[in-house]
Amino acid sequence: MNALKNLLEKLSKAKRLRRFKTIFDTLEGIFFGVSEVTPGAPHIVDNLEIKRYMSFVIIALIPSAAASIFFFGWQAVKIILVSYIAGGLVEVCFAIFMKRHIEEGFLVTGLIFPLVLPPTTPLWVVVVGVVFGVFFGKEIFGGTGRNIFNPALVGRLFITIAFPQIMSASWMAPFTDVITSATPLAMMRTAGEMTPIKDLLLGLHGGSMGELFRVGIIAGGIFLIASKVANWRVPVSYLGTVAVFALIGNQLAPAVIAPPVFHLLGGGLLFGAFFMATDPVTSPFTKTGKLIFGILCGILTVVIRSFSGYTEGVMFSIIFMNALSPLLDHLILKTKYRVAKQ
Repeated sequence: MNALKNLLEKLSKAKRLRRFKTIFDTLEGIFFGVSEVTPGAPHIVDNLEIKRYMSFVIIALIPSAAASIFFFGWQAVKIILVSYIAGGLVEVCFAIFMKRHIEEGFLVTGLIFPLVLPPTTPLWVVVVGVVFGVFFGKEIFGGTGRNIFNPALVGRLFITIAFPQIMSASWMAPFTDVITSATPLAMMRTAGEMTPIKDLLLGLHGGSMGELFRVGIIAGGIFLIASKVANWRVPVSYLGTVAVFALIGNQLAPAVIAPPVFHLLGGGLLFGAFFMATDPVTSPFTKTGKLIFGILCGILTVVIRSFSGYTEGVMFSIIFMNALSPLLDHLILKTKYRVAKQ
């Protein structure tokens, strides 16, 4: 191992390979760790440094990723690999161009992005989406810790708008090759049919690859909250608001607003609430801000699902609230810490 470390150090110092120094430094950090303090955002306020944070999120995503592979086989594996390769190349190219270290943030983005895609997504669309998400969702803002929007959601939103037929009309149920345009949310909106709760929990219906096995999503979410990687205020306020808002709405307009259980277990709500809305970079940092963020995400999700032309509202809700996160923190701090009168 010492020989490998010495080799990486020599390569990183070689004049002819100076352009690729960031790659050698990253490999050295992966194999041997680093002793440096972060020079920029995101800054560390406790012992939960960025590598540990990313590692814990990956661990929490394992049940969803494993279930997607179990449900859809090699197609899921190919989509995940293409996401990592295409997005990783963008990350490496930017690191070389900006002369900085390769950031670990893409390890999470590269896995979350394919898990929010239909299993029928063509590989070229995966490339377009992840490249757009990493480039416009993170790199142009300065990289990990400086981005306003969740990169995975930026990529997913772009291909949803650019290729609506591909992203909304071709779904596949697990263990089958049958293509359908019906998801539980779509069937509820168009025919009033409710998928059995057991099928929703186990993912025995069409949908995005990572949103199906909801038992695994819940387990991963609890793990993130217990390890304090995710703040409980966001998912609890998000899911709680959806439940309350849907309960009231279903009593007033049952033909338009579905029951709370169906909203909670249908679509990508659980996945979004635990793995995307809790992103510490794009969500508020104040405790009150996190609660308001989750509440507004919940209201927007139910409204979009029930009254718009889209059957799913999680993606749009989180992206919209990402834009308002700095304003929420600003207003809360301004209210809490008022300027003293002279």
